[in-house]
Amino acid sequence: MAQQHEEPPADRLLALLDHLGLGTVHMAAQIPGEIAKLAQHHPGRLGGIVLCAAPRLDPAPFAGVADRILLIAGEHGMTAEAAQRAAARLAGAEKRILAGYEPAGWSDVVADHAAEIAAAMIAFLGRHRADRPRAPAREGAHAGITYHIEGAGPALLLLPFFLARSQWLPALPHLARHFTVATLGGGHLGGVAMLEDRARAPSYRAMFRTLIDAMKPAPGEPILEVGCGAGSLVRQLAGRLGGANPITGLDTNPFLLREAAALARDDAVDGQIRFAEGNAEALPFEDGAFGCAYSVTVFEECDADRAIAEMVRVTRPGGRIGIAVRAIDMPQWWNLDLPESIRRKIEAPPRSVSPGGVADASLYRRLRRAGLDELVCFPYLVTLDRPEGPIWRWREDAVVPLLTPAQAAIWRQRREEALGDGLLFMAHPLHCAVATKAPPT
Repeated sequence: MAQQHEEPPADRLLALLDHLGLGTVHMAAQIPGEIAKLAQHHPGRLGGIVLCAAPRLDPAPFAGVADRILLIAGEHGMTAEAAQRAAARLAGAEKRILAGYEPAGWSDVVADHAAEIAAAMIAFLGRHRADRPRAPAREGAHAGITYHIEGAGPALLLLPFFLARSQWLPALPHLARHFTVATLGGGHLGGVAMLEDRARAPSYRAMFRTLIDAMKPAPGEPILEVGCGAGSLVRQLAGRLGGANPITGLDTNPFLLREAAALARDDAVDGQIRFAEGNAEALPFEDGAFGCAYSVTVFEECDADRAIAEMVRVTRPGGRIGIAVRAIDMPQWWNLDLPESIRRKIEAPPRSVSPGGVADASLYRRLRRAGLDELVCFPYLVTLDRPEGPIWRWREDAVVPLLTPAQAAIWRQRREEALGDGLLFMAHPLHCAVATKAPPT
């Protein structure tokens, strides 16, 4: 498979540390893969390491710094399981469990437990050494990473959460009393990097083109994306339509919306897109405001039936609605020559869906039940083939920890063989549909 080169986050982070004149720093992240190579190859640049509510975590790269790791996790669910598996293989790592809490990958973890998380970080990091910055610039950008600095004390870098609405903001007043806190952002870290990486995959772009082709937007029809995230798809749509249609990208996450606006400016399509903050379950628009509305891998995370009803409400009669969701009722597939004992463990996609969300074939029945007509339904396989990319790491970090050490060794051997042959790729399924809002009778 053709590979595209992308500078790894570890290299960008090292360049940023050098730019800021920092040798050793504390780091906190939800996405362990972004600092895994730092921990493995540059352990001296890291003081204390906080992995906060990581739903996916391959502990192997962190083995050499285990005694400098604090795992913060919910008591139940994916983060609890990830922390439990990691702690069993990282002798000396500490664990802090948020009692009674079951965060999803998109939960606003720090907002939900700001004081407890900040106190745990302050106590833990206080036992490890990090450099104190010498009058750094309070904000700026370097190596594709933006930074905003506040507080005083040893340096603490906060990497972005995946989808958390408030990111680290609720804990900043506590942390800034003890540390010089650098909050990082930009298109190469966190959820923004994963959403951008996914949207660059040729098969993902083809899925989106198919969705838009089936919706057939007419010139001048207003188009809405519900849950636009970093704006990865609305920017593609703006490039395709060339200003023929007004486009609105809505998301509940102000952090992602700020990044989306910056990326739209970089791509010179900001004049074609209006970004708005709002909730999929209560869209802030008038009835019939749009000719087309779509959403991609969002309705797993909300009350899907309510969100579908809202999309129907804001779409005019005769307008089209397109939805794609992850398919946890279908297997994912890795192009690796693996024993059946390993394959059984890795075929099931991560069970990443809220109680009211939809991530299976019930999507099609739900759309029919909402009164929509002319359904065009198509399950779809998205192929990923960039093993250094953030979305690949996110998916691989979900399966490797499920393996025994012996099985993990087989995985890594077969992975290297496939990479050497230019045949390292995987595919995961989506359920997709486009439907029409019937005119009134």
